Amino acid sequence: MRVEGKLKKVVKRIIFGENIDPKMISTSYIERQNLTCRQDNNRISRKTIGFSKKTVELDQQMTLYFANFNYCRKHRSLKYKDDQEITRFNCPAKQAGLIDHIWSLHELLTFAYYKIKTY
Repeated sequence: MRVEGKLKKVVKRIIFGENIDPKMISTSYIERQNLTCRQDNNRISRKTIGFSKKTVELDQQMTLYFANFNYCRKHRSLKYKDDQEITRFNCPAKQAGLIDHIWSLHELLTFAYYKIKTY
């Protein structure tokens, strides 16, 4: 909320979803995700040699990037201790219970999938 052009109060509200703790609502999570994506991916950074001018190639590359990010890449923030008390790192898909092990890039590229419309 702004008063005379100055920020006076931050109001957090749920746009969609259920049973969300308002203390967990923050733009910092998505901003961190956006920064990581821009740093890892020169196709979305302007003034680089790899900048995508065509939407189709950008869409395909971003699909591959996010699939790799979620299924193959270990994240240090998703750590846990295994049975022998050794610290291990998960990928987001494994942490969410979508897969039972971290995929290799070969598994990702050879996985049979079917495109469906989501809109």
